Amino acid sequence: MIDTTTTAHDTTATVRTGLYIGGEEQFTEDVLVVADPGKRGTIVGEAAAASPRDVDRAIAAAKAAAPAWAALTAPARAKAMADAIAGIGDDRNADAAILSQENGKIVGEAWVDALVFELRWNLALMHADEVEQTTLLAAIPGAIPVDTRVAYQPLGVVTIIVPFNWPIAILAAALPHALIAGNTVIVKVPPTTPLATARITQRVAEKLPPGVLNVVSGRDEDMAALIESTDVAKVCFTGSVGGGKRIMGMAARSLTRVTLELGGNDAAIFLEDAIIDDTHVDRLFAAVYDTTGQICMNAKRLYVHRSRVDELVEALAARLEKVQLGYGLDAGTTMGPLHSPAQKAFVDALIGEAKQSGADVREFGELPGGELADGNFVRPAIVINPDPALRVVTEEQFGPVIPILPFDTEDEAVRLANDTWAGLGGSVWTADPETAQRVGSQLVCGYVWINDHGANRCDLRAPFGGMKQSGIGREQGIEGIRAFQDTRSIAVIDPEALAAMAH
Repeated sequence: MIDTTTTAHDTTATVRTGLYIGGEEQFTEDVLVVADPGKRGTIVGEAAAASPRDVDRAIAAAKAAAPAWAALTAPARAKAMADAIAGIGDDRNADAAILSQENGKIVGEAWVDALVFELRWNLALMHADEVEQTTLLAAIPGAIPVDTRVAYQPLGVVTIIVPFNWPIAILAAALPHALIAGNTVIVKVPPTTPLATARITQRVAEKLPPGVLNVVSGRDEDMAALIESTDVAKVCFTGSVGGGKRIMGMAARSLTRVTLELGGNDAAIFLEDAIIDDTHVDRLFAAVYDTTGQICMNAKRLYVHRSRVDELVEALAARLEKVQLGYGLDAGTTMGPLHSPAQKAFVDALIGEAKQSGADVREFGELPGGELADGNFVRPAIVINPDPALRVVTEEQFGPVIPILPFDTEDEAVRLANDTWAGLGGSVWTADPETAQRVGSQLVCGYVWINDHGANRCDLRAPFGGMKQSGIGREQGIEGIRAFQDTRSIAVIDPEALAAMAH
């Protein structure tokens, strides 16, 4: 149960997190100072700043632990992982309070962030019996008499790099899958929100054999070995498209494999028969504005049948009138600040450009004052029928603003939705199931929702990932586990049958 009584004063004692390498916690003189995005000048805590030498030690610890961990059966690893996650929710209220302060999002979302870590972890363990399944290719009469068994083996040392927005939940889209596949892992927590993620990951790591799970925090310029080292077999990165390109370029130097879960520009298509009632508008509101719009799979563009535009605008505006901007830990707050001043400036620029272009821009809510006056707050907005060339349409806003654009035909809606660099998610809103399937199957993206959209509506059992510039590879499910394994073939030739063929 979410404890909504938590206040900002619960963490006035500065939170400190260290590195966790080879089963030992280590604090450093050099630290990352973690700022509160809602209260400029307020410090939430400090995280250890790893040096390149510390990073090398983490890689060495993971490499040393890899053979013994890989030698366990998958069910044995699953048992160790189940024991390690036991009781992880005991400190969830404290974890959520810290994450809310360092990230800016409301404490209820932070609580769910930590909860999803546990849910994804346990779902991964359900695949224990599939991890080591093999397939036998029996000899074919008249061909070479060989029986070939196709099997899987772990890659080795894996680096997982997570972003600031949902760091704990996103970590669990890859971490348990990498571990149950037999790999050892180094988790790099985000430099601007390291505290809650490091706390939770270390509590799990302390219950696993030393070196199996390691945690580092630090400045990006000191982390290169996590990607470039020849001892790192794979890097799993979640973040921006630009960040993904940099990771991929660095990994190419040692041919390190990558899984990249990158940005999105998700389209939501409202067809002529779409249901626009309180239930569906609440779903749409969450799909657009959860985490103040800072989720890669949020809806970023609304394409609405021309006959329904006014109705949807009115319904969404009525929902936006209820928004209460404020501090993430304060009771009654429904939307917190953006995470960084740079992102606030970017979103402000998108809204300003739309206004200057003559588009109908409507903003909602009241900016908070007092000690929050200098926080990274932006009033949520909708931009009605903008020029499709505006950045608010073509770029990922990653903030509380969305364009609403009309269309006339189904084919036009599909074309507009697919006309983008991104291919992460999309949605179709219609009362007709057959139409939903027909239109949804034409969207070029990795995940399609029907009459819904967004991170909170993902099936955590299903593979997730993007197309086009939204990423490479898939996370979650058995597909997510296979992404951390190599496929190998073991062939056994029947020498007597081979000799008989020769005669």
